[in-house]
Amino acid sequence: MANRAEDEDRHKMDREPKPLVEDEALPAEEPPHPGWLSIGEILQVSHPVFEKGRFLIGYHHSSNVYLLAGNYLTLVDPGNDYTVFGDLEKLGYDILDIRKIVLTHGHRDHCMGVFEMLRFPPVMANKNVEIIMHEAGPQEFREIVTEAGFPPVQIQGGETLELSGFDWEVIHTPGHTIDGICLFHEPTGTVISGDTVLPDSMAEPDRNAGGRLDHYLHGLKQLMKKNIVHLLPGHGVPVAVTGRRAVENTYEAVMMKIIEVNAEEKTTWMEGARLLAQKGLLEEVVYCCDRELGLRPDNLHAMQFKALVLNDMGRCEEAIEILDTVLARRPESPYALTARGQALLGLSRFSESIPFFDRALAQNPEIREARVFKGMALYFLGKYEEAMQIDAFKSEFSARFKNEVEKLKGSGDA
Repeated sequence: MANRAEDEDRHKMDREPKPLVEDEALPAEEPPHPGWLSIGEILQVSHPVFEKGRFLIGYHHSSNVYLLAGNYLTLVDPGNDYTVFGDLEKLGYDILDIRKIVLTHGHRDHCMGVFEMLRFPPVMANKNVEIIMHEAGPQEFREIVTEAGFPPVQIQGGETLELSGFDWEVIHTPGHTIDGICLFHEPTGTVISGDTVLPDSMAEPDRNAGGRLDHYLHGLKQLMKKNIVHLLPGHGVPVAVTGRRAVENTYEAVMMKIIEVNAEEKTTWMEGARLLAQKGLLEEVVYCCDRELGLRPDNLHAMQFKALVLNDMGRCEEAIEILDTVLARRPESPYALTARGQALLGLSRFSESIPFFDRALAQNPEIREARVFKGMALYFLGKYEEAMQIDAFKSEFSARFKNEVEKLKGSGDA
């Protein structure tokens, strides 16, 4: 999807005179717009939620528009196109059948159709339309529709909206903008994603609208918790069956953006994991390790790296399961032994952890982490003098671990 700057450059080029070239091919005419299409037919879904639902593909400066039909009509993103309402009668509807409008975010190409609808005198007279938007949406838009007599219903995410007789879950997905939301229909696994997920590209964060890459990751992870099958995006054609993969593609694109890697560089999953770890994005590190293990299930480096990160995330039981696989093949790996002991330490199994640190130090006495963690285990066991005889632990104790140790002691006493 081209951005506004690209559009302006293109329009500028169109205005400039062009030299005549002999036998130059004439540009192909833009194909006629297909008009309202059946969502159910596009997705090959026979569920009643889409039996009468329609989809209007956006073009130029307008987003896609989704019409949910039941005992009344709901518009999700009315776009920025005055023709949106023109064919309702051909579908057997009247504009007054529209009772709810949901905005996935406040960008003009998604929301300006609201004002086109308000130009219809019967709509203004009846004031029977509910506008639903995230509470962080554009203040100016809220003020205008409120003054027109349509104060918006402001949502936060987590709500269940009844739209045309069917329940849709609201998922707050900031990143492209601060107010981005997606709508999820669990029975069909369908998500209406706005610009959060697009089929062929990643929507850039709009800093003027509160867009941020770290927020983007958070929003996408909320989507990935859902069993997504179909995707109805804000631009481009709907995605049937492989909707989850479209979400994952966007998640990966945002990760690459954060670590400043271009797709052309062909960065490996493990290199990406390393760069993400440097930024403290541990869940993303686990994701990259899993992608690597999907390609090469026997990659011990990926297993061990994943286990280390799981320890740091407090998911120690998962780490132990992975480390047991690593140690079954490399029983004297000092780093795997240290990580195994760290996992036991995290589970407060202090006595069990010490033999793993000892085995690691027998292989490599220079592993500082093994000495520090052994000192922690001894300290928790009440062997304070023995712990303080370990120089590495003694030097680290006051700087890094004292507060954590005292907190853990306090929680254990409680």
